Amino acid sequence: MIIIKTPEEIERIARAGEIVAQCQSFLFHEVKAGVTTLELDKLTEQCILDLGGVPAFKGYRNYPNSLCASINEEVVHGIPSKRVLKDGDIIGLDIGAIVEGFYGDGAVTVSVGNVPESIQSLIRVTREALQKGLEQAVVGNRLSDISFAIQTHVEKHGYSVVRDFVGHGIGRQLHEEPQVPNYGRPGQGPRLKSGMALAIEPMVNMGGSGVKILQDGWTAVTCDNSLSAHFEHTIVIENSGPPRILTGCA
Repeated sequence: MIIIKTPEEIERIARAGEIVAQCQSFLFHEVKAGVTTLELDKLTEQCILDLGGVPAFKGYRNYPNSLCASINEEVVHGIPSKRVLKDGDIIGLDIGAIVEGFYGDGAVTVSVGNVPESIQSLIRVTREALQKGLEQAVVGNRLSDISFAIQTHVEKHGYSVVRDFVGHGIGRQLHEEPQVPNYGRPGQGPRLKSGMALAIEPMVNMGGSGVKILQDGWTAVTCDNSLSAHFEHTIVIENSGPPRILTGCA
């Protein structure tokens, strides 16, 4: 677990988060029916490079692309391909960037064209669940206070949180300790301290919480083929008050 201490460290991780946020904002306007996820991946990589970052995902554990593009029942880690987006799809866009050895990581789920209100509700509740978790990311709370807030909000609306994938510490590595589950009892785990850098990322299914990995070794899909949404922010916990959100697009 890394504690961000110096102004130089804060500047680097903040810049990595800013690049993620800017690329998310750019991609938001590129998501439309007829576009392939591979085209979105190429745009993502160029955006990261143009802004002075390095794609964090490409080559990570042999992942082949700069973007994770997860459509409909795909939960996370969807590999970009020649698959064409269609009206009514939803897509999770997960982006990572490196700046001078520090990582930023963020995700948003967006709709393609006309999406029914029932599916818009899934996206909205997942975004709200992230916000509920962020509200608990303050000095003195326990790590599981974040988890409990996310789970409570999701289940109140009749959805389920994915348990096989969780949030994580972040800093000089993409994935660091501690893990940040999206479920659990409050008051558990390490005490939150100023300077802790976390990637908080609820993954929420319309149906059951179960997931499975496809033969590509990366793409996680819901076991019951229900739709899934994903939002993520990289944050640094401040000495007082709410956390500093580094990937401020979502």
